[in-house]
Amino acid sequence: MPEQLPPGFSSLATNPGRAYVPQESMLAVETRRRKLFIGLPRETSLQENRLGLTPEAVKHLVNEGHEVVLESGAGEPSKYSDHDYSEAGASVVYTAKEVYEADVVLKIAPPTLDEMEHLHAGQTLISALQFGSLTVEYLAALQRKKINAISFELIKDPSGAKPVVRAMSEIAGSTVMLIAAEYLARSNEGKGIILGGITGVPPSQVVILGAGTVAEYAARAAIGLGADVKVFDNHLYKLRRLKQNLGAPQLFTSTFDGFTLNQQIRRADVVIGALNAEEGRIPFMVSEDVVSTMSPGSVIIDVSIDQGGCFLTSEITTHSKPVFRKYDVIHYCVPNIASRVPRTATNALSNIFMPILQEISQHGGINEALFADEHFRSGVYLYKGSLTNATIARRFNLRYKELGLMIAVRN
Repeated sequence: MPEQLPPGFSSLATNPGRAYVPQESMLAVETRRRKLFIGLPRETSLQENRLGLTPEAVKHLVNEGHEVVLESGAGEPSKYSDHDYSEAGASVVYTAKEVYEADVVLKIAPPTLDEMEHLHAGQTLISALQFGSLTVEYLAALQRKKINAISFELIKDPSGAKPVVRAMSEIAGSTVMLIAAEYLARSNEGKGIILGGITGVPPSQVVILGAGTVAEYAARAAIGLGADVKVFDNHLYKLRRLKQNLGAPQLFTSTFDGFTLNQQIRRADVVIGALNAEEGRIPFMVSEDVVSTMSPGSVIIDVSIDQGGCFLTSEITTHSKPVFRKYDVIHYCVPNIASRVPRTATNALSNIFMPILQEISQHGGINEALFADEHFRSGVYLYKGSLTNATIARRFNLRYKELGLMIAVRN
């Protein structure tokens, strides 16, 4: 006997519009992307010629719906005109105050105290921090503005490297050998020798202190020119990595053995100081007595001058007056060598900052980006005006707050 269906069931089952059949359902998708308002102020600090974004990067960001405002003249040191940026979609303004109305301010040098007056609570500042010249008073002035401050020197990528430091070090390392060649020439009262070597003539002698990125690119350029290169560093793993990266197993490397190093510096035509500060100080300094024994017209380039320098004879110089002589040895001690080639540096920085800004937008804002990306968090030293960097806190004996906890309880 066929099974009896409940009254009305058959009509439901056969009615296509009311059938109990699994149906596709549209799920609500959360749209987290946020439009950014980005300000690019004109740099006022001495010797700072770089900018954070190229016109091409600005065009890309504007096409994605972001707003970019540029202070007139900001791109001129990098040979970019206001017209280049306006054609890319940026709004060109004529006062710093208008630029600092942006939610995200991207600049290279840290803001001066005058520029700081334009900052407002809740704003995000992305700039250099320059630990060597940082003071408690400067830090306190920034804190009073209740902003988020990010040091691009501290930002890490997923590999743990610092992309901005790496890029600027590559530029500095490649540039120092061009500088050395220039000042070895007779026209600059140098030794009158070529940097490198030719058939039948002994090669020039280059000594490099440090085995980091600057040293790697400087050594590569010098070896390519035919110079005899010697590299010193107290970290054996860095020396080993340098030889591997250069593909030069026969490269002379050594730790800071005082006798060997002093002997090589006395014979050197060019000495490059490229050591990084460790715990706030340069790990090795070349004494004045050793510099005094170098031959007249030799060249010292102290890339580490912004951290105190590698030579006791070093004094900060400028791009307009880049050298001085001591014991008839030419000293080039210009901080921020990358600003010597600002267009190249601006392009390199833009390649780093544009993806960072896109990531902030995709996450829905700066708070969400910091919550989601631990590598980006590494660059933060102020969050809503509170100090979050333990290294700075220890240096100045200040209290700090754990950034991860502050973000976790964000509103």
